[in-house]
Amino acid sequence: MSGMTASDPAKKPQPELAAARPLMVALALSLAAAVALGLSRFSYGLLLAPMRADLGWSYLLAGAMNTGNALGYLLGALATPALMRRLGAWRMLVGGCVLAGIFMLLSGLATGTAALFAQRVCAGVASAFTFIAGGVLAARLGSMHGSRAGFLIGLYYGGTGIGIALSALLVPAALAGAQRHGAAHAWQWPWLALGLACLAATALLAWPARTIGQAPEGQAGNKRFAARDFVFGLGGYFMFGAGYIGYMTFVVALLKDQGMRPGQITLFYALLGLAVVASSRIWARMLDRFRGGESLAILNALLGAVCILPALTSAAPVVFASGVVFGAVFLSVVASTTALVRHNLPPASWSAGISAFTVVFAFGQIVGPTVIGWISDGPGGLERGLVVSAVALFAGAALAARQKALAPAA
Repeated sequence: MSGMTASDPAKKPQPELAAARPLMVALALSLAAAVALGLSRFSYGLLLAPMRADLGWSYLLAGAMNTGNALGYLLGALATPALMRRLGAWRMLVGGCVLAGIFMLLSGLATGTAALFAQRVCAGVASAFTFIAGGVLAARLGSMHGSRAGFLIGLYYGGTGIGIALSALLVPAALAGAQRHGAAHAWQWPWLALGLACLAATALLAWPARTIGQAPEGQAGNKRFAARDFVFGLGGYFMFGAGYIGYMTFVVALLKDQGMRPGQITLFYALLGLAVVASSRIWARMLDRFRGGESLAILNALLGAVCILPALTSAAPVVFASGVVFGAVFLSVVASTTALVRHNLPPASWSAGISAFTVVFAFGQIVGPTVIGWISDGPGGLERGLVVSAVALFAGAALAARQKALAPAA
């Protein structure tokens, strides 16, 4: 690294740490996913109801806030490959995490709809920087430990669950504190708490993530990412982005409308987050085994089945089962696309491949919240919106099932 000398080994990253302690490094790296999605994106589902009540938003406008976040995510995904070539994955990761924390803090200082929308867009850009760079580093770490690659990659994406579970604890506590102190806009306090949590996570992950190092030289190969080779996988992932985000955006609002108590909702969201963390172990073998779109298809189909359950019944056991299974599946869909790229492309093309999947994912997330919010404002309410989400996920499963592997098994 620039500015370091051979006489200063204590300041150098130690690649042997990533080789000897991959679990520790993967756990630290997973905090990046916690920042990018668990804290920065999915926490909004917990804040949608109090913000909507205080600011007088419709479901369409409330959904448009997540659409703005997805727009920023798309812009960030488009910019990431070029920026990563200049800065490297580690700098992109840490820079994205810091920016995400700053924009979350700014969300706690605004009340205007336009300002909040702009900050959600900017937070989306930072999330894309973080998430893609973290995915590239996770793939590199997996390549160092081939027999455990699926588990290590899944562990990175499962870190989103840490952020979801932390959000489930932080948001109600901060809301309650703001209400006790008579804050004019109680929902601002949770944004501030979440921003500080992002910055704390950044401090914890920065050094271990650095030890993964750069991509090995001489492994570029002749194969490059070509969208035509992954058209069904990309299509399936687009539908996943459009479908899953409706559940994550509106399910808490639906549970409130159905009369679920605040304590139960906190438990529901926390269990969903913990299930995300566990998903890295549940699906690891499948991610290692399948080289085509099989994993993406299976997981999309499972999500569609559990997404529809809260629209059919408000019975607590069924709703909780829906949340736990959803949590145990949905980030493994993301991991499955990284595994697909890793199985079929050389390391030099991983950044382009992961970025391409992230772009279509972002397009799906732009479409999903606005369409589902618009549907939820009409007859049938939020229940009908979740049905549409489930249909999108089933369509994604059908598309992904047609994605074939490009490279023969080693």
